[in-house]
Amino acid sequence: MGLGGWMLQEPYMLGLSGGPANQQDIRRRLEGLIGKERTERFYASWLAHFVSKADIDSLASWGFNSVRLPMHYNLYTLPVADEPVKGKNTWLKKGFTLTDSLLRWCAANRMYLILDLHAAPNGQGNDLPISDRDSSTPSLWQSKAAQDKTVALWEELAKRYRGERWIGAYDLLNEPNWTFTDPSDRHGCNDSTNAPLRAFYMRLTQAVRRIDKNHLIILEGNCWGNNYRGVLPLWDNNTALSFHKYWNDNTDGSIAGIVDLRKRHNVPIWMGESGENSNAWFRDAVALLERHNIGWAWWPHKKMGMNNPLEIPNNDNFRALQSWMKGTGPKPAADAALAGLMQLAQDSRTGNALFHPDVVDALFRQVQSGASLPYQEHRISEQPLVWAVHFDMGRNGAAYFARDSGNYWVSTGKRTDWNRGWTFRNDPVDILPCTDSSGMGFQVAGLGAGEWLQYTVDLAQAGTYSLQVRVQRAGNALPLLWINGDAVPVQMPDGEGWNTARSIAVPLPSGRSIVRLGSSSGALTVNYMRFDAQPDDKGTH
Repeated sequence: MGLGGWMLQEPYMLGLSGGPANQQDIRRRLEGLIGKERTERFYASWLAHFVSKADIDSLASWGFNSVRLPMHYNLYTLPVADEPVKGKNTWLKKGFTLTDSLLRWCAANRMYLILDLHAAPNGQGNDLPISDRDSSTPSLWQSKAAQDKTVALWEELAKRYRGERWIGAYDLLNEPNWTFTDPSDRHGCNDSTNAPLRAFYMRLTQAVRRIDKNHLIILEGNCWGNNYRGVLPLWDNNTALSFHKYWNDNTDGSIAGIVDLRKRHNVPIWMGESGENSNAWFRDAVALLERHNIGWAWWPHKKMGMNNPLEIPNNDNFRALQSWMKGTGPKPAADAALAGLMQLAQDSRTGNALFHPDVVDALFRQVQSGASLPYQEHRISEQPLVWAVHFDMGRNGAAYFARDSGNYWVSTGKRTDWNRGWTFRNDPVDILPCTDSSGMGFQVAGLGAGEWLQYTVDLAQAGTYSLQVRVQRAGNALPLLWINGDAVPVQMPDGEGWNTARSIAVPLPSGRSIVRLGSSSGALTVNYMRFDAQPDDKGTH
């Protein structure tokens, strides 16, 4: 699992898409608003709270066996331009101290730690946020001094960690994306030689191997880790190739190129980064990788947003800061902005962040099992109300059926929002804030013809029940019900707005029953279902 957002903040992880270009732009704006000292206070709190032993303990308990640490070089050494003596390297304690703590937590859980240089000196590509690059200065590829500093950093890391058992690998350079031959090919996806990349990797490898002959070295191709043309053949026999996989089809063909490299060059491959999609896409991607015996790391474990195991909650003061940074709101007061930032740092702690069990379930259990599990236990005798958003956890076609199952834009050319509300759960089901007069805060919206949701309910004793379904419909849409595989007639009042549909009385057995809720046509918005025991049976419940 990748710890994205800790040492390096990409703006989208903080809900700042369309605003600051990268982390240094975020810092620059914060310093202008609240001052340098208070900006430093926020970042110190962020680094202290975002990753702790509780995070690593949680990852281990969910099933992860390794952690990938995206490192920002500026926590370990000064920028080239800030060095007091040109050509010398000043080492900073902060990055090494954070890494040492993380390694202890990983070792305690028998998890491997993979060191990933995510932001190299001067930046390694034209995708500015991922390496925190300043486009007004020479890139890593245009600066010998930056390359020298990168080599020196890996030498220092190798000296420090060469004897550490739970260091899994050195991931030398995250997602290079640079044109070496054609200026119009900004991210190097069509480069056929990648000669500077190969030469620099050889130099880095030689530097590490002078110190550490034991640990695995991981290379990433150009074009965000996927273009290896000209990089091979390898020069070191303890090396693996990493590729990254985002927003494409989960078919054998989608990974055929890297699988072919494994076979032709007899080299291990690793899918070092993927995510930022729906649970259905997650499940299918992991199943594909494991079918081909490819290890994987996901991205990220935590950020603002629901498509990761942990979600950092927002707060009103930070919302105002987001609006200002994106140009959609007024400049906030400095004290309010600082309060929002410090609250955000506190809320990034695992105990304060929101846990999304559906994401973890998709990455692990659903890969091995087609069965569905309750998202929440529904004991009808204790609580007859079942909220619509608490449908079961499982695969698309088992726990629910959705037509827009994920975002496949790299393959299709069309971007798709799998949950148009971007909240509560990461399954491809639209969830929005509830607009009914009462509710738990969220509702299912846009349930279209042929789509359905499944709920596992539990009854202590057999009895006869009717169901109320609280819905809002578009056009002639009608709710459809199935209980234990049998269709159940439903009566729906006329009129627009929120209404309550009612089913006929149905005998239900003791134990678990399966209820499916669908739509006949158009689109349904659903708040809840309610199980009402019939008068003759109330005395037995």
